[in-house]
Amino acid sequence: METRRITVLSAGLGVPSSSRLLADQLAASVKRQLGEAGYDPEVEVVELRELAVDIANNFVTGYAGPRLAEVIAGVEQSDGIIAVSPVFSASYSGLFKSFIDVLDPKSLDGKAVLMGATGGTDRHQMVLDYAMRPLFSYLRTRMTQTSVFAGPQDWGNNDGGGSPLSARVDRAAKELVQLLSGDQPRRKADPMESMPFEQLLAGITGGR
Repeated sequence: METRRITVLSAGLGVPSSSRLLADQLAASVKRQLGEAGYDPEVEVVELRELAVDIANNFVTGYAGPRLAEVIAGVEQSDGIIAVSPVFSASYSGLFKSFIDVLDPKSLDGKAVLMGATGGTDRHQMVLDYAMRPLFSYLRTRMTQTSVFAGPQDWGNNDGGGSPLSARVDRAAKELVQLLSGDQPRRKADPMESMPFEQLLAGITGGR
């Protein structure tokens, strides 16, 4: 069974946050539909607020701390990304953009992306098409046609999955699964894992 690695980026600031709630719903639907399609899904959820200090330090020092480096490697090695940001000043959050800025832009080339956003009013849903989509287009990703916005009216509806939000989530997840089906752009391998042992040994002894 082929594996599909998904990294979920949640840029919510609160605990809990509506961005994390939406990210979890999207991840659950993608995971279920990938399984139904015959794939083995591996999903990692990343709370960017937990990396805020590391991200800021990376800008100042040019060095990614261990946890941030681990997350960056996970993004590079993933097949697909679910990215959810709250809306601030008619755009994605500064935390979300800062994390994107510490990535190697080429590392997202060809990756499948599903976008989501949360806000206090439906007027903010335009951020998906006028801010997030251009960003991921610049990074040469493959995006789902459907992106998902969730406002205050979308929460607290326990109707067994038949809410308008659930329908949007499942539709977007289905499109991501379609992008993840078949041959995929090659993941960026961990250089320490991909090099033969003899080559690693030669590199170590040559550096003495």
